Amino acid sequence: MAKINIDGVQNVEISKKIPCEKPIEQQLEIMENYTRTYQKYIDAPKAKREIECLKTIYPILFRSIEDDDLIAGRLDFLPIGFGAVTSVGGVGHYCVFHKLQAFKEELPQSEWARVDALYDFWQDHDVKTLYCQDILNDTTTGRFIDCTYPFMATARLSGMMLDYQKLVTQGINGILHSIQNDQEDPFIHGCIEALALFKDVIKAQIELCEQAKKNKEQPRIEQLEQMQNDLAYLLEHKPATFRQALQLFWLYALCAGCINYGRLDIVLGPFLKRDIETKEISEEEAYDLIRSLWKMIENRRTTVNGRIIVGGKGRKDQEACDLFTKLCLRVCKDTRYVEPQFTLRFDQDTDPEILDMAYECIASGATYPTLYNDDVNVPAVEYAMRVSRKIAEQYVPFGCGEFVIQGKSIGTPNTMLNLVKILQLALNQGVDSMDGIYKAGPVEVKPLSAFQTFDQFYDQYKRLLDYYFELSVQAQKHSYTIMNQEVSFLFNSILMDNCLGRKKALLDGGVEIVGGTNETYGNINASDALYTIKTLVFDQKKYTLDQLNEATLANFAGYEKLHKEIMALPKYGNDEMDCDELANDLFEYIAKGIRQKGIDHGMDYYLIVISNNQTNTDWGHETHASLDGRKKGVYMNPANNPQGGNSKNGPTAVLNSLARFDAKYHGGSVQNIKFTPRMMHEDQEKVKALFKTYFKKGGCQLMVTVVDRGVLEDAQIHPELYPDLIVRVAGYSAVFVNLGKDVQEELLSRTLYD
Repeated sequence: MAKINIDGVQNVEISKKIPCEKPIEQQLEIMENYTRTYQKYIDAPKAKREIECLKTIYPILFRSIEDDDLIAGRLDFLPIGFGAVTSVGGVGHYCVFHKLQAFKEELPQSEWARVDALYDFWQDHDVKTLYCQDILNDTTTGRFIDCTYPFMATARLSGMMLDYQKLVTQGINGILHSIQNDQEDPFIHGCIEALALFKDVIKAQIELCEQAKKNKEQPRIEQLEQMQNDLAYLLEHKPATFRQALQLFWLYALCAGCINYGRLDIVLGPFLKRDIETKEISEEEAYDLIRSLWKMIENRRTTVNGRIIVGGKGRKDQEACDLFTKLCLRVCKDTRYVEPQFTLRFDQDTDPEILDMAYECIASGATYPTLYNDDVNVPAVEYAMRVSRKIAEQYVPFGCGEFVIQGKSIGTPNTMLNLVKILQLALNQGVDSMDGIYKAGPVEVKPLSAFQTFDQFYDQYKRLLDYYFELSVQAQKHSYTIMNQEVSFLFNSILMDNCLGRKKALLDGGVEIVGGTNETYGNINASDALYTIKTLVFDQKKYTLDQLNEATLANFAGYEKLHKEIMALPKYGNDEMDCDELANDLFEYIAKGIRQKGIDHGMDYYLIVISNNQTNTDWGHETHASLDGRKKGVYMNPANNPQGGNSKNGPTAVLNSLARFDAKYHGGSVQNIKFTPRMMHEDQEKVKALFKTYFKKGGCQLMVTVVDRGVLEDAQIHPELYPDLIVRVAGYSAVFVNLGKDVQEELLSRTLYD
């Protein structure tokens, strides 16, 4: 295959980014300095190269403190730099090529050659490009987000949830003292230098506070002086107050490139409780600090990230954690930002007041908190990840619903499967009916005339799935190999068990639990299509497989009667047992198959996550008509919810269908549902009872959008009237009018219950 060029969009971006604060010439100089430093240390140990490169962007890329900030820490990123995820730059030593090209256009033409030189150099050294060069091919495997393929793969370190409890209880010096000082070990030396660099970042924030005091009134000056004092204290001491713990956590998360933050009630709750008891701070002052954090996270605009998790099992000081949780619920309801992705874990022992506050927050239209049922998820994680109950209690969701263990595991979703495309390969002797290209690899795909029973055809589909399972686990493992080859992720490694104890970088044998997740799309389209085949061909014998397939190849043009018959068949999401059982059978085959592939390849866990973000729409554009009745190019179903418009029997029926999937086989799943404000308020007790029954039946998670009938349609026509209309897309929320029309249409297709 020819040399890969990954120039182009590499992730979903909905929110408009805040422009870099630095003048454009300075931005170019920083990127050139970073590149020269990389070149200087190109043959040095990876940890040495990494820390020297980090020194060129920290602390210089930190932004000025804004007038209403109550903690310090705003960070720019450039098209070239160092990171962990594509949402704020890229992975490892990265170059975001299409953004570098856009940057070039802002410069005078006389400077273009400088940018071209950077572009050419990073074509050979960008970590993601190195990975793509090894993994991508012309038939089966494309890069995220090239939706012409049945399988997409990427390199990223999404979902890092660091052990911030260790940071706030030990402080910087405490961690330094715990490191087995071995100056001969490049990784250990790099970690020590990283913590020294972190202190430089804090010192720079002190100076930014001083600059921010100019021309300010006394109340603001006092706030900035408090900020300075806290920062100065943190240089040599572990945090003593809630404000200091919050400040230390936030700055470290920025330096580590983390865009998900984990169980902050455990990290910050004890500080909050102690401060309130000693009258160091009032609840209203704490509320203001949390609200400032909310704004900081919103301003990073990472679209599908920004997770803050509260509640649930495995919390030592529940009273302190609940105090923090209640303040967060107030902030969430009052701000109604699309980030952070505020998440409530709950169980049968959760304070009823917290559940009531969560309900009111959702009913207000905030779309948060997302609800995670610990009575289901904790034992499910214990089984799926093969960990102890104690460790499973520390699970945290990120991004579009994937689980990791905070401070102990990596579980980035670097692989994605389109189950509808793979089914179409089974129907067309390995050929993708969308573009006519053979994509079945070495699998023998028989003609449709060869099948006498449904199980025979289903087995052919399963053989193709098995082939793609193998491709996916190899791609997942190779992403870790390439990232580890190039970088140590020093800041991440310091706060992940047990990198320092083992003297090994995160992906070099340092992290305790090496996992991963595979995002699956079109799950329900595929199962409903299988139900059509089983019913019309093999049970009722009304059509042949060839006849059904011809109809899809024609996009049902001339087959309107057949299409009407297909649409009239039972569909998943209506509490129809036969249909739901087939959906569950397909789910378990895929979930168990992926899990076993991970075990066979030596991973601690490798699990599917039933997700969609907006990839169900993007991938749908490149997927031919399917035998569930979906037309060519139309969005696929969201996560494991029914295809838009197919839920006919009310909210109880759809939740009954959702609850049939056994959570112990997957690594996260998202369930979306829409209600009108009238139903949420006037039928409040009925809705609460509905949720309670769903969770008692095994429902693992729920995400709710509350919107009036007709509002979304009007917002398409008059977007200027709805700048703050928030909807739940999937694993993330967004301002409706910021979404593309195709994604809006998919959201409109989902049933609104009233």
